[in-house]
Amino acid sequence: MNVLLDTCTILWAAGEPDALSSAAKDVLMDRETRVYVSAISCAEIACLAEADKISVTPHWRTWFDGVMAENQWTVLDIDLDIIQEAFSLPPPFHRDPADRILAATARQYRHRLVTADRKLLDYPHVHTLW
Repeated sequence: MNVLLDTCTILWAAGEPDALSSAAKDVLMDRETRVYVSAISCAEIACLAEADKISVTPHWRTWFDGVMAENQWTVLDIDLDIIQEAFSLPPPFHRDPADRILAATARQYRHRLVTADRKLLDYPHVHTLW
């Protein structure tokens, strides 16, 4: 299975694994699972760290790169197709641009989005797991 991690899922997997659901833990531990992360999650983590809403050490950039390398997760770039999909999602979808990019990325790559975010879980046009 190919999965895309929501930003909160990345943070929990890296620092608070008990916050993950059983299904999320199972899929992340499954050797057959290929795990992907959107570049937008790096931006969200940077913004949260710089606003002192989360604490990651060392610096958020080093932390992010280390978590990706340690877990062998693949970061997916945000390209024009993703942006166009993000702002053409079938309604209803909320206004958060990061969530739009995550949903669009999951749709474009046909990955299951691993998230605890109720807005994303309830969106009928993206496959989710929690």
